Amino acid sequence: MRQLAKFAISVREEDFVLHLVDEAGEATDFATSPEQLDAVIDALDELLAENEEDLFEIDEDGPTYQKPLG
Repeated sequence: MRQLAKFAISVREEDFVLHLVDEAGEATDFATSPEQLDAVIDALDELLAENEEDLFEIDEDGPTYQKPLG
């Protein structure tokens, strides 16, 4: 399975472009409607909320979340 290295989202006239780059530098672009992009964001938000304690360390000084590196 390829590992996501970076991503970008750009706005076009009537839709968005989701630009994904893997660790080897191979890039793939996807045209996406606002509704599709919103569905992806909602799905990621739900997944992260369900697994928040396992994925993030909570900073004791406040509600800042930090994802461990590595």
